[in-house]
Amino acid sequence: MAVITETERLLVRPWTREPADLDALYDMYSRPEVVRWFGGGILPLTAPEQAVELLRRWELRGSRDGWYDIWAVELRGTGQVVGTTMIKQLPGPDDPVLTDDIEVGWHLHPDHWGHGYATEAARALIDREFAHTPTETIHAVVHPGNEPSKAVARRLGMSYVGLRTDWYGGTEVDTFVLHRPTPG
Repeated sequence: MAVITETERLLVRPWTREPADLDALYDMYSRPEVVRWFGGGILPLTAPEQAVELLRRWELRGSRDGWYDIWAVELRGTGQVVGTTMIKQLPGPDDPVLTDDIEVGWHLHPDHWGHGYATEAARALIDREFAHTPTETIHAVVHPGNEPSKAVARRLGMSYVGLRTDWYGGTEVDTFVLHRPTPG
């Protein structure tokens, strides 16, 4: 299986349509405490077969060359999926038209909150982005009120820039930004 990036504890890899991945997707995204901060009226999944549709929607958000996408985060050694991470182009006010703005994001299964996995996976994707592309800034967009995700953005060294409505069809989101480090 292709590995997008890895850390000491984690592998970031594509989601598959294998039963174990579909089960993990359904388990995570059927939980109200996971999807409560998602915009766009996304409700918890109510049937296991909806995991395939979720993957299909995500595939539409990825880039044609495969660089930008939404991936599984698994524990090295055990292979257990603990969440999702992404780096992708943000959809603009005319969602689903993509902008040139780059977003890093994360969703974790509640059983794996508080272990630093979101920060670790997102940091690996940020490092990959800055090392291999000319991207100057990376954004994190967080639903107002989602304090745990805001804390992850701050741990990543991102600066809060305020509420914005530039993306996701004009949804109001708290926005964080990280600029490319200057050499030296």
